[in-house]
Amino acid sequence: MPRSSAPARVLAREEWSRLEAAHRERADGLTAGHRERRRLGERHPVEDFLWTYYSVKPTELRRWHPGPAVVLADAAERGAWRYYTTVSARDPSPGAPERADATVDLEAFFSRRGSTVDYVDTLLRRTLDRTPRFGCFGLHEWAMVYRMRPEQLRHVSLPLRIGHEATDRVVEEHPISCSHFDAFRFFTPEAAPLNALQPTRETQPELEQAGCLHAGMDVYKWAAKLGPIVPGEVLLDAFVLARDIRQVDMRASPYDVRGFTGASGSALTPIPIETADGKREYARLQRGFAERGNALRLRVLDAIAAARSGLAHPAG
Repeated sequence: MPRSSAPARVLAREEWSRLEAAHRERADGLTAGHRERRRLGERHPVEDFLWTYYSVKPTELRRWHPGPAVVLADAAERGAWRYYTTVSARDPSPGAPERADATVDLEAFFSRRGSTVDYVDTLLRRTLDRTPRFGCFGLHEWAMVYRMRPEQLRHVSLPLRIGHEATDRVVEEHPISCSHFDAFRFFTPEAAPLNALQPTRETQPELEQAGCLHAGMDVYKWAAKLGPIVPGEVLLDAFVLARDIRQVDMRASPYDVRGFTGASGSALTPIPIETADGKREYARLQRGFAERGNALRLRVLDAIAAARSGLAHPAG
């Protein structure tokens, strides 16, 4: 049974069941709106992104993991979970029967996912080391619709807030400096040459920076990809950050999102980044997201370090 160099933390079934139930309740609350819209066949052009771009299902989000170096007592059912293993244990109480405890199978996990762990570790560390930039003003979303006809827009049900011609002028009159490949790759062919950077998948670790809203949303992606070595509360916190960033991303976009509500139940209002006030508001929110994203990056890196320690010091 893998564990860290320090004794593994053992959670009694009553304790870990309580933590698991609380996680599921929180996850269900976070996904309730999406699940209800899906039942009714309704769309939400802001929040649907979290379920289409990121391939995490609500059922996966509610699956609680304690993280590495934690043993779940009397958890035989976890033996059927991917990347878990069970070991026989006996309660010290006189006459207590033998039980099956469960923990993350770090050897199996690193055997299959080791290269992903290495990539995420490197990317997050380099992002933390790089000075955040707060001058892009969300123009990546504008570059994605530059010189498009109405029927070509990704969100055909949403009008452009200031119209097509005015939207094109904003792109032409502002310097664009998008550092995130997964945003840049959706630029229109006419907008791509206007970007000061030409990011690629290969250069992503060299360009990723914490001021980028899409990099902040992607902390959720990386936490989800690392699955059972990331504690459940980290995954849910990363989801909340991605949701909050997505709302701002669309509020600052050229699309008119008025008429839709955010996660708080309040109506979404535009952030007019084509104005000085809008730019200031965007940069203010951007700084807050950078701080929250960096705190979560550290928590993901802590989980990776704990998993590596457990792999390096298996039980004798």
